[in-house]
Amino acid sequence: MYFVFQSAFMIKQSDSLETIADIRKMMERSSRFISLSGWSGVSAGICALTGAFFAYRYIHPGTFGFQKDPLEWMDFATSQEIVDSYPSTAKGIVSTPLFYIAAITFISAFISAFFFTWQKSKKQGIAIWGTTSKRLMMSVAIPMAAAGIFVYRMIDLGLFGLIAPACLLFYGLSLLNASKYTFKEIHYLGLAQIALGLINAWYIGYGLYFWALGFGLLHIVYGVVMWYRHERS
Repeated sequence: MYFVFQSAFMIKQSDSLETIADIRKMMERSSRFISLSGWSGVSAGICALTGAFFAYRYIHPGTFGFQKDPLEWMDFATSQEIVDSYPSTAKGIVSTPLFYIAAITFISAFISAFFFTWQKSKKQGIAIWGTTSKRLMMSVAIPMAAAGIFVYRMIDLGLFGLIAPACLLFYGLSLLNASKYTFKEIHYLGLAQIALGLINAWYIGYGLYFWALGFGLLHIVYGVVMWYRHERS
């Protein structure tokens, strides 16, 4: 008789644990956007590194080719000659090749990240556009909109050396602001971007390398960690 009661108690306890787990999943879905895919971070990072590669090729013609010493790409030049030759207004910057490289990189990264997030959302059976995702987007959009206006004004003032640190800082703040609506990995990614932006502020002229590290390598590391923790199974 004791064993019968013990078995019944264990079954009841197991059912209770399953119920608690189900409730926890429902609360998590309602309060956090859990459809972010690790592959979104990886793809965005690859796009950023590709864009940095082409930007470096433009700034340093002949690099990675046979016109120069193959090891010369390791020389961290500030490219001040390129910066000084640029137009001094934001409207003039739009006509430069680096602007188009940046625009194509951003669009490619956004599309690829959206695709993988949509795929994961579809697999989970969760609507990609809901209350939580709207809050997440607003948390990101407000700091990023402020960043756009701030960077535009910096270009008008000719403060080109501070553009990269400002972008990393504002992007990190955006991620930090949005992290309360999604996975905690976003929180740490935001802190890392802020740290890079602050360091870059003391190394003016090396913005392209910090961009490649922050928007490229860190995104890939973040994406791999996300996949390992939340999608591997």
